[in-house]
Amino acid sequence: MDGVLRFSHSLRPGFQKRCGTGLDVDTLRGHTKNAVVPTLSSPILPPRVKVKIEMASHIVGYPRMGPKRELKFALESFWDGKSTAEDLQKVSADLRSAIWKQMSEAGTKYIPSNTFAHYDQVLDTTAMLGAVPPRYGYTGGEIGLDVYFSMARGNASVPAMEMTKWFDTNYHYIVPELGPEVNFSYASHKAVNEYKEAKALGVETVPVLVGPVSYLLLSKAAKGVEKSFDLLSLLPKVLAVITELKAAGATWIQLDEPVLVMDLEGHKLEAFTGAYAELESTLSGLNVLVETYFADIPAEAYKTLTSLKGVTAFGFDLVRGTKTLDLVKASFPAGKYLFAGVVDGRNIWANDFAASLTTLQELEGVVGKDKLVVSTSCSLLHTAVDLVNETKLDDEIKSWLAFAAQKVVEVNALAKALAGQKDEALFSANAAALASRRSSPRVTNEGVQKAAAALKGSDHRRATNVSARLDAQQKKLNLPILPTTTIGSFPQTVELRRVRREYKAKKVSEEDYVKAMKEEIKKVVDLQEELDIDVLVHGEPERNDMVEYFGEQLSGFAFTANGWVQSYGSRCVKPPVIYGDVSRPKAMTVFWSAMAQSMTSRPMKGMLTGPVTILNWSFVRNDQPRHETCYQIALAIKDEVEDLEKGGIGVIQIDEAALREGLPLRKSEHAFYLDWAVHSFRITNCGVQDTTQIHTHMCYSHFNDIIHSIIDMDADVITIENSRSDEKLLSVFREGVKYGAGIGPGVYDIHSPRIPSTEEIAERVNKMLAVLEQNILWVNPDCGLKTRKYTEVKPALKNMVDAAKLIRSQLASAK
Repeated sequence: MDGVLRFSHSLRPGFQKRCGTGLDVDTLRGHTKNAVVPTLSSPILPPRVKVKIEMASHIVGYPRMGPKRELKFALESFWDGKSTAEDLQKVSADLRSAIWKQMSEAGTKYIPSNTFAHYDQVLDTTAMLGAVPPRYGYTGGEIGLDVYFSMARGNASVPAMEMTKWFDTNYHYIVPELGPEVNFSYASHKAVNEYKEAKALGVETVPVLVGPVSYLLLSKAAKGVEKSFDLLSLLPKVLAVITELKAAGATWIQLDEPVLVMDLEGHKLEAFTGAYAELESTLSGLNVLVETYFADIPAEAYKTLTSLKGVTAFGFDLVRGTKTLDLVKASFPAGKYLFAGVVDGRNIWANDFAASLTTLQELEGVVGKDKLVVSTSCSLLHTAVDLVNETKLDDEIKSWLAFAAQKVVEVNALAKALAGQKDEALFSANAAALASRRSSPRVTNEGVQKAAAALKGSDHRRATNVSARLDAQQKKLNLPILPTTTIGSFPQTVELRRVRREYKAKKVSEEDYVKAMKEEIKKVVDLQEELDIDVLVHGEPERNDMVEYFGEQLSGFAFTANGWVQSYGSRCVKPPVIYGDVSRPKAMTVFWSAMAQSMTSRPMKGMLTGPVTILNWSFVRNDQPRHETCYQIALAIKDEVEDLEKGGIGVIQIDEAALREGLPLRKSEHAFYLDWAVHSFRITNCGVQDTTQIHTHMCYSHFNDIIHSIIDMDADVITIENSRSDEKLLSVFREGVKYGAGIGPGVYDIHSPRIPSTEEIAERVNKMLAVLEQNILWVNPDCGLKTRKYTEVKPALKNMVDAAKLIRSQLASAK
């Protein structure tokens, strides 16, 4: 959106304000109430204004959902059979066009293409390579939407491919399944087609691909060859497929190799050298940018990367990769381009222009003025789309923020300043906004800071060990072996969302709202009793999101109207903004949980989101260490846990779905993170009685490497995703790890519409019983049921309960 950066005296009157960020600083920072700020589709540059400024600027990638989640709604309409593939493609093309034009009009020199995806960019690469697992029945040719979405979501006959977290973000990718027999073919021309599509619009772009080594290292070996197959042996097959872009006229290509920031063994670094040596000849004549992000690049990997043959430019995250800056200053290859990621692609705080410009000027002295490109630290996929769409944020907080559209402007403002044409008014407004944030009384709460500081000196463990607690809880709860439960949420119907939306808009009275929620809770409780589930949930009808719901009731949080961020597929989340010290003014969930418990004699779980997950799924303040903010949230959740216990709730689930997600990418930083993250969880429940059963839940990550930290959380029961990841979790128990608390590895994947049979679920449970004691095993789905339909949920849960009863019967007969 916002306009091309230029001198204000070159514009006709009135245009300065209309252009927004580039010129009128109050509009950028949200202070001008009546200013008209252009949207993605707005014309930015009037035809008669022609001011060309040579700026070297680059955007790694951009959000694909659209400013008002246009792609989400188009996808779900297509999946529901309410619209055609042509309808979906039209929405997609319109979004791409708007994004490219926005970046072009802002003055961006290196504009990415092929960062748009209908589900996931890694899945797009799998499609491009024709690496479709045999179960999907692909027989060759251009891969269509049917095969593509079957891999992503499964279908009536086969499950989806594994989904897991993209590094340490809340974005998920579809994990490629590769074996020695995979036959790569050029099966999707999407990258070339989108380059040509942009070119037809008059926009020259840099096609972006997942780099060949990262693609293979982020894959998994196909079933049957997991331990014997070297994924890197497929490199020659991959390289043969990614060369056609040159023929289409591209002059630059961006290869994302984020695995370079990981701790890679020597042979994996050698694979980079070999791969790019082979690419040198096939891509001769193309400028190749290798992009890294999310962390510091290790010194050895930096040396390998900057020595690669055939590479023109190197992109680094200089926000999270502060040590990388020292590597660049110490040694950078002569004649190469540096794409300096100084604008944060992972958070929504306004850039510190003065600090960034100082860094860029230092780098200019190292790499040369004509070889330095201002960039984002990573793709803007991980931020909200456009601050202009915000109606809920007040002017002060809005002045502190920059979403993706504003970050495009920030990149170009810095590039312009580096070119000697600094917009003094814009820089002054930026400095004023930063000063406002530092001095605002809304940010600091002395009472909260004192309470958090007082946590030091205790590990906050419950007084009794888990074995004794489970005995006390069983006497109170009297559960059968293999108790059944669900993870928390039940389907949220259109009608339910309507009532909640109208209540927020004050179109429905509080009395009518509570009545509607009570009716929904009763329906969910009755259904669970009918299905004979052992430990019930209230279904969470009052909740919009598992983080936003709590953040709305905590101090120190702000909320957006349209700050949506893609999590996976069409699933978007709206992360809260943590801008200040956190506390809980009053009880948040007790009313609903107590109401639900009054409707049944069975145990009713109180449902909370844990402090680490609230932290990791929020846009977190960057003016104090993350762990200090997490301790503040933990104290707030501790108050809620103790109020639930007082309110008669004997089973309390504190979800830590994102604990693994926050694990730093470098092993040297793991211990510190896990120490404060696990400690934060223990703080929440250290004061409850032995008879109160504490559950936690984790989903869609690799857990085996942190299993000892999970045990150290000291929860009574953990439910954990297992089925979609091909039961990888169970391998850690086969290898001898002893787990004495209750555990419920998920028995079916809730992110697929497919309904598993009783026999299939029973088979999964039997696999679990081969490595886990029957007295600690729980039976539950992988995750919450919010995104599913009742027509899917009812039969799936019935089959799950029937499977548990079948195994109970078999175990009883075997005695």
